[in-house]
Amino acid sequence: MRRDRIRIERANTILYTDAWAETVAFYRDMLGFEVSFENDWFVEFSIGPSSHLSVADADRSSIVAGDGTGLTISLEVGDVGEVRSTLIEAGVDVGEIGLRFGSPVFDVFDPSGNRIEFWSTAKPPT
Repeated sequence: MRRDRIRIERANTILYTDAWAETVAFYRDMLGFEVSFENDWFVEFSIGPSSHLSVADADRSSIVAGDGTGLTISLEVGDVGEVRSTLIEAGVDVGEIGLRFGSPVFDVFDPSGNRIEFWSTAKPPT
């Protein structure tokens, strides 16, 4: 039986955390993500034309906080070296640039332990 593909209009990944204020500050202030919605326990960031990342206070929700295991937020950027330098200047603890699947990549971890992978299809910096 053939099934038609589901058309996604908008994507939002929600991170439930026990370190809500610190995690919100990390994405807003350290990574510079734009807030598209917020209330007193939930903040949504616009990270692309139809992609969003939200941080929810697990103490105020029915979902238990994750501990960062089994989750990678993978973000393609134009220039891995430039993004890494910008994050270092902002005080973010960043990993070294390496290769993953033939692409330059580095990782950071948010205060909740979630891994964020920044990668590019561009050649690795020399």
